[in-house]
Amino acid sequence: MATDKRGAAPRISVRDQTLETLRRRIISLQLPPGEPLSENELAQELGVSRTPVRESLILLREEGLVQVFPQIGSFVSLVDLGRVSEAQFVREAIECASLRDLVVDSTGITGLREILQAQSDADARGDVEEFFRLDEDFHRELLRLAGHESAWAAVNSAKAHLDRARRMSLLDTRPVSTLIEQHTAVVDALEADNMSDADSSLRLHLRAVFEDVQRIQEATPELFSDGAARRPSRRSVARLT
Repeated sequence: MATDKRGAAPRISVRDQTLETLRRRIISLQLPPGEPLSENELAQELGVSRTPVRESLILLREEGLVQVFPQIGSFVSLVDLGRVSEAQFVREAIECASLRDLVVDSTGITGLREILQAQSDADARGDVEEFFRLDEDFHRELLRLAGHESAWAAVNSAKAHLDRARRMSLLDTRPVSTLIEQHTAVVDALEADNMSDADSSLRLHLRAVFEDVQRIQEATPELFSDGAARRPSRRSVARLT
């Protein structure tokens, strides 16, 4: 982050803070698919004026995370399986391609296994939020070890819709221990210098979300987009905590 002449970090604008907060809450499912969004309520909850809220909703609409229905209001978008698939394609292409440049050494393996242990500890505590953060750390570390950490920005910008699906899978369908086992399989293959198995294990892990999403969609179809712009009815606005 750049600093000013006095060495202090520059202030983040109110609009950017509001955008980041709303984006994070949508992705984390604190604001679930289909949730109505009121500028007045959100401004009051966040302690800001309506202007940064309105501007943030416009930007989130451009990302496909918010949908606006004239004369009804703004809503958190339903999960779009097409966008999930596109994000998965980008992520798999980047992460699996980077494995070819990964140089395996004891220091790198040790770092990855430390993340795996931290994930197990988070699972034991039932701390899903911490596990999700560590999951991000694990995949970013794979890119860093391959010399492609800068590619994480491309992965991150593409996967907002995918992250909502991944959150659903952590909450509703797949035990966290299964994901840790998949991560471990990748690290074991890297330590054995078996890049073919590492690639296969990573692809299997990244694609597992599709099986989870299918089960979630069958159980809660109202959370998913069917390609049609269904006009929702207004409900009480979610409280932000």
